[in-house]
Amino acid sequence: MSRTDDHDGGAHPRPTPCASCPYRRSAPSGVWHGEEYAKLPRYDGETFEQPIAAFMCHHGAGDVCSGWLGHADPTQLLAVRLGIMHGNLHPDCADYTTTVPLFPTGAAAAEHGLAELREPGGRAQDTIDKLVKLRQLKG
Repeated sequence: MSRTDDHDGGAHPRPTPCASCPYRRSAPSGVWHGEEYAKLPRYDGETFEQPIAAFMCHHGAGDVCSGWLGHADPTQLLAVRLGIMHGNLHPDCADYTTTVPLFPTGAAAAEHGLAELREPGGRAQDTIDKLVKLRQLKG
């Protein structure tokens, strides 16, 4: 369940990056559409060069992607700064940390994710199947 209704306002990060998070080192390659992986390196630039939209969790619950927040200093992400300022993101996004091993850059995460995009392996296919079932249950 999303915590976007919190009395403090704004979307929160998930407690930990999802098993299928594109930033997570243990996530299988080839789970997400190529366009999703292509978004990741855009956040690697200097703060003023980055997209203004926050990277949201692929599970669609309205949470901010914890892998995106945790892969680097979230205060250096333009979307975090603007989101907090405009009340779209909860201030705890700026302090988010995790011990889950993540790729150090969006480019590295994208490279990993795209490596098996044309022919996802067994782990990726299992993950895709689980995500499809989850989305069907949610409607």
